[in-house]
Amino acid sequence: MAITKETIQDKIEVVGDYKHIQVRTATVIKEDGVELSRSFHRHVVAPNSDSTNESADVKAMVAQFHTDAVKKAYAEHLAEQAK
Repeated sequence: MAITKETIQDKIEVVGDYKHIQVRTATVIKEDGVELSRSFHRHVVAPNSDSTNESADVKAMVAQFHTDAVKKAYAEHLAEQAK
């Protein structure tokens, strides 16, 4: 009777004008290969976020979508909101 715990990023999507990257991580508990439970954790990577500790897939999306133009537009948006 082997119980295992697996953590996988099962959904990564880009949303909004400023290309926020939403990441859903699933934690799956299995016993002898049969899933007993599944729970989710979500986090968002904004254009001004540090992506150093993100997975390779998320880093690739950051490189593709968080261009200098998007970062500048997001910074301007944040500055406008702070007024």
